[in-house]
Amino acid sequence: MLSISRYSLGLLTACLLATGVTAAEKGTSKESASFGVLTAPSETSVRVKAAKWLKDAGKYDTHRAAFDKLWADTSKPLLDKLAETFALGDPAVAQMLSEARDRISLAPTALPDLLKDTKQPVFFRANLALAYAKALASRRVYEEGLETLKLFKPEQTVDPASFLFHRAVCEHGLMLKQEANETIARLLDDVPGAPERYKMVATLMHFDMVTWQERSITDKLASIGRRMEGIQRRLDLARGGQQTQKQQKEVVRRLDELIKELENANKDQQGGGGNGGNCPSGGQQGGKDGSGMGGTPMQDSNGGQDSGPGEVDAKRIKEAAEQWGKLPPREREALMRELTAKMSPRYAEVVKEYFRKLTERTSSDK
Repeated sequence: MLSISRYSLGLLTACLLATGVTAAEKGTSKESASFGVLTAPSETSVRVKAAKWLKDAGKYDTHRAAFDKLWADTSKPLLDKLAETFALGDPAVAQMLSEARDRISLAPTALPDLLKDTKQPVFFRANLALAYAKALASRRVYEEGLETLKLFKPEQTVDPASFLFHRAVCEHGLMLKQEANETIARLLDDVPGAPERYKMVATLMHFDMVTWQERSITDKLASIGRRMEGIQRRLDLARGGQQTQKQQKEVVRRLDELIKELENANKDQQGGGGNGGNCPSGGQQGGKDGSGMGGTPMQDSNGGQDSGPGEVDAKRIKEAAEQWGKLPPREREALMRELTAKMSPRYAEVVKEYFRKLTERTSSDK
């Protein structure tokens, strides 16, 4: 089962958010439906639209040199270039993004009116919203980050992969399991050009959520722990208001229930009643297969769409990545079979692709 801590997963996600990775941009833009393959438009087409927006704002001539320098920088992601163009043309945008990225300033508690102004073109609002939500997600301001992204669709932005990835990060951070899994599934299925690191972290988030069960006392204690981490995040953001207090009361209520359950389980053990004193009430009992699940393995949480129980040892994946370059081909193949044996096809392919890329980098370094 999953052996990666929520702290490690959060740290890994935070590191990825700081890299500013974007989807690969190939060919010309193609209008996508709400569901289906999503591709990023070409940089040329986005630059033309950005220049037109700057001209319509009456700032193109003033900032022509800065615009040309910005778009000539091949190291900047496409979304960042577009966001900086918007900042050139509108001081309100520059201030809005600066405040969103400033980790010292108070996190916003309401969405900027600029994002909801329907008089502004969708091209401007949707991509500004993505840049804004990305900045909030990197600060773990998941509530407003998710609310911002809900205003638009990924196909309305220049980086659908970034849109879906950061939406999944927000949903995972808010413990919206079903929503996060649906977003992750779409990222993996509908965005073939998504960066491997996006897909890998999304896969780890999925497997983290597979363990979000409340079948046993241990599961319930872990669930309470996740809620307490969420409360601590809100307190770190200076959000100690009614919503946080409500969550604190819910944690206390769940702890009281768990204490009573433990007391009852202890009485059953001492008296040998109920279940013969072999296992605490509500605890895991050994099934026919010795799994502690009554013979029923934990299923993949995507609704049974894929086969396979959806199990993974994330710690083992990390260890494999660290030693990958030192292993001969035959041992790599055996290790890959071991890692992906119990994964559903969707997530097994992500892990395999990750290690294929790792093999390419290892070979090029020699």
